[in-house]
Amino acid sequence: MTESTALDPEDRKIITLARSARARNGVAEGAAVRDETGRTYVAGTVELPSLKLSALQTAVAMAVASGAKSLEAAAVVTEATHPAEADVAAVRDLGDPTTPLLLAAPDGTLKSTL
Repeated sequence: MTESTALDPEDRKIITLARSARARNGVAEGAAVRDETGRTYVAGTVELPSLKLSALQTAVAMAVASGAKSLEAAAVVTEATHPAEADVAAVRDLGDPTTPLLLAAPDGTLKSTL
């Protein structure tokens, strides 16, 4: 069994949602987060002349704006081999040091869990 197939179904779901955001919007990254009540927030990279946010920063901001108090898990789908420090910080700001951050490839394969 690979690490990817051993994922909790709810974690697999946020990776799938992140993949769909990336594909639907044609952006570099897709992300999804799950809050303490089980609600999910899905986002893609934001690149405007006056505003640049990673997909994960956008998903965390959406959760905060919707009243989330904490995060159960986060996922980002990207070509990158490591999440950006700012992404990890955003998850830790609303989550805690044990909140899993799932890093997945565009095909949904889990690369790592922080």
